[in-house]
Amino acid sequence: MKIAVCSDGNTLDSLVDPRFGRSANFIIVDSDTMEFTIEPNPGVAMGQGAGIQAAQLLAGKGVQAVVAGNFGPNAFQVLSAAGIRIYQSPGGTVRQAVEQLKSGLLPELTDANVAAHYGMGQGFQPGGGISGGRGMGGGGRGRGGGCRGRGGGGRGRGGF
Repeated sequence: MKIAVCSDGNTLDSLVDPRFGRSANFIIVDSDTMEFTIEPNPGVAMGQGAGIQAAQLLAGKGVQAVVAGNFGPNAFQVLSAAGIRIYQSPGGTVRQAVEQLKSGLLPELTDANVAAHYGMGQGFQPGGGISGGRGMGGGGRGRGGGCRGRGGGGRGRGGF
């Protein structure tokens, strides 16, 4: 089976990237021989549509399964439409993810497990917080917390 594993590295001992559309590389592994190739992700720096572009790339490469931590709804839809099976990895190395998939230990996703644009502009902060996101303000050009607020008059509040 041809399996694509998301990673920022370029070896089987590289860590699995939790972000599907924003992963730097896809390590495409033949699960029978463990031979692999590296496919750089062309969508890693895109403003929008990274997951869709990544999914289309993998479909074009004949991948039968993909492994990452998180998949947004747009990427999930394109992967599913292409007949590519989608598995969630809790982390570890690419090699471990392939072995876990072969052993039936990785859960197969039946729907996206994060919201659209989840990986876009998000940075993980010490202590588990996540920065980024958009807020809906109650008015005007409201701002708060570095997020964009929207609204129809009065004072606005940004997101989180």
